[in-house]
Amino acid sequence: MDGHLLIQNATLILPDRVVEGDLRVSGASISTIAPGGGLDAGSNEAVIDATGLHLLPGAIDPHVHFREPGSTEKEDLESGSRAAAAGGVTSFLDMPNNNPNATNRSTLERKIAIASKKSVTHHGFFIGATNDNIADLQSVEGMDGVCGIKIFMGSSTGDLLVHEQKKLENIFANTGGIIATHAEDEERLQQRTAEFEHRTDIASHAECRDVECAFLATKRAASLAKDHDHRLHIVHLTSQKEADWLQKNKGDLITTEVCTQHLTFDQDDVESLGERVLMNPPIRYTEDRDSLWRSLKDGTIDCVVTDHAPHTLESKSVGFPKAPAGMPGVETSLPLMLTHALDGKCSVSEVVSWMCEGPAKVYGIQNKGSLIEGYDADLTLVDLETKRTITDADTWTRVGWTPYDGMELTGWPRYTIVDGEIVHKREENGALRGLPVALPGSVGRALRFG
Repeated sequence: MDGHLLIQNATLILPDRVVEGDLRVSGASISTIAPGGGLDAGSNEAVIDATGLHLLPGAIDPHVHFREPGSTEKEDLESGSRAAAAGGVTSFLDMPNNNPNATNRSTLERKIAIASKKSVTHHGFFIGATNDNIADLQSVEGMDGVCGIKIFMGSSTGDLLVHEQKKLENIFANTGGIIATHAEDEERLQQRTAEFEHRTDIASHAECRDVECAFLATKRAASLAKDHDHRLHIVHLTSQKEADWLQKNKGDLITTEVCTQHLTFDQDDVESLGERVLMNPPIRYTEDRDSLWRSLKDGTIDCVVTDHAPHTLESKSVGFPKAPAGMPGVETSLPLMLTHALDGKCSVSEVVSWMCEGPAKVYGIQNKGSLIEGYDADLTLVDLETKRTITDADTWTRVGWTPYDGMELTGWPRYTIVDGEIVHKREENGALRGLPVALPGSVGRALRFG
C-alpha cells in the first residue's frame, strides 16, 4: 500500500468539530481532509469504506512498561506494541525500570535498536535517574527516541529510587527536557509500611500508601520544578487532594496525567478483583475517582494513560502483600474511555483531547495527536455502535489477562493505522482479538521530541 490510503464516509473527530467526510493519506501523512466527503479513489490507493465508524487520531500512551530487556516472559517490545495497536494506540513511551535499568546512553540505544526490529508502532523511551548519573542524563538530551527523565521519588517496583533532597536538586538544576516523577514520599512510605506490616487485607494498601504520601511528594516535585525553572510531569495522579492543589499551583511548568484504572475503579473493585487491580499508587476511593474526572474536565489533568505494567497471574496469585503491583491496560484504554464517553462521563472529542492531543503536547511530539492536513497518518477507526465483552483470552499482552475481564465495552478499533499503513484490524463479526497485519519492525519509528 505504501501509505496511499483513502478513508471514505467516516465520522471525523477533528480538533474543533465532528463531521462526516473523507480523509486521504499520501505517503505517511494526512494530505486531504474533506468534510462532506466526495474524494474519489486514485489508481494507487487502498480504500476503506468507514460507513458507521469514527475516525480518530491514533492514541498515544506515554506511560507503559513493556519489560524488555529483562522480563520478557511478561511482555516485550513486540507483544506490547501488538497490544497497543490492537487498542488503537499508535505511539508509546516506555519506562526505564528494566534489567538492566535504562540509565545511560548505551542502554537507551539498545532499547531503541530492539524496538526498530520488533515494534509495530512508534516508540520513545525514558532514561531513569539515579543518585549519581547526571552525566548520563545529560548525554541523551535531544536524542531521537528519548522522551525525558523518569524519577522514582518513592519505592515502587524495581530498584530505581531518588529521594534525597540534594540529589533531586542536582537533577533538576543540571538537566534539560522534561522530568516525569513517580510522586510518593519515601520517608512517609517507609514509616507507614512498618506500621501496616501486620495487615494482609488488600484494602490496607490504599491506607498504607495514603493520599498524604502522594501529596507530600507532589508538592515537593512542584517546588523543585519552580525553583529550577524545569518542566515537570507528574505521573499517575490518584487523589482529590493532589488535584485540587495542582489546580491552583501547577502553572505553566507542570503537567500531569491520570490512569484509566483510576478513572474506572474504586475501593469496591479492589475488594472484588483483588490483586488484579493492585498497583502503585493504589486504586483509591469513590470520591477520589470522581474528583479526577472533574480535574480532567477543568484542564488540571493533561492526559489519560495506562501505566501498563503486566505481571503474570501466577505471580499475582500469591496474594497481598507479596503479589507484585501493576496491571496490563494498553489494549483496552481507548475502548474503555470511549465507553465512558457513551455512558455520559465525557464526549468522544474529549477522549481524543486527553489520549491523542494531550500526550503530544506534553512531550512535544510534533505532527501527531490530531486530524490535521500535514500531520502524520497515525489513525484508528473505531466502532461506537457495537458493544463486546472482553475476556482474558482476547488479549495480546503476553501475560494473557486483563483487569477488565467480563466488562462490556464499545469503541473497539476496526483498523489501526501507523504512518498510513494498516497494522491491525478486526473484521466486523470476527474475533474480538483481531488480526495483526504489519510485520515486526516494518512500520513504526523512534519518536522525536521537542
